[in-house]
Amino acid sequence: MGKTAIAYYSKHHGNTKKVLDAIKGYDPEVVLIDVTEKHEVDLTGYDRIGWASGIYYLKFAEQVLNFARVNLPPNKDVFFIATAGNPTGGIFNAISEITKGKHCSELGRFTAKGFDTFGPLKVVGGIQKGHPTEEECQAAVEFYKNL
Repeated sequence: MGKTAIAYYSKHHGNTKKVLDAIKGYDPEVVLIDVTEKHEVDLTGYDRIGWASGIYYLKFAEQVLNFARVNLPPNKDVFFIATAGNPTGGIFNAISEITKGKHCSELGRFTAKGFDTFGPLKVVGGIQKGHPTEEECQAAVEFYKNL
């Protein structure tokens, strides 16, 4: 399988971290990197690098995008994990552009619903309460197993 790191941003409700914790339960060797705690990390020793984030204004958190721009070495295998209240359209476009620009090979994309009270959704009490579910977390583990 090789060495795997996943750089992530998971702040508002911990949706993304919940999914990653399920993956870590399956593969204790995976290294999780909170991009709000570490801004520069040498990723050259990893065979696969995952990028995980909640979705803000239809894209990955700016912190993850900036981390990828600064730290992603060229020619790596990459994969993406997103949690979103409304997982639609081009939510992977910005992160995918960065990885393509560094000649990385994309292994796959995974999306789970996530409790969302961002911006105007706060007024209505949020959407997707109770997500990601245990089933969605297990689906993330299956996605990871099959990379």
